[in-house]
Amino acid sequence: MAHPEPMNDYRKAMLWQLWKGGSSMGEIARSIDKTPATVFSYLQYHGGIRPHKRVRASVALTFREREEISRGLSAGHSIRSIRSLMIA
Repeated sequence: MAHPEPMNDYRKAMLWQLWKGGSSMGEIARSIDKTPATVFSYLQYHGGIRPHKRVRASVALTFREREEISRGLSAGHSIRSIRSLMIA
């Protein structure tokens, strides 16, 4: 048995647009090819209010920086030596 397609960004945007426009859960479910129970659960989880888009802070480490730190620590390097390698 195949797993259903996940709620991708397009489906989420469509769901919120239709919900804001006053469409019923059944209409939304048909439009995004999901069951009404899925639409209900998704809306209930968010309280019927579209969540803000999450944005990582500009001062947060990138995935690449976190990976370099992880590799350096696993190789036994100190935080200071890892930092000096990252700056150079």
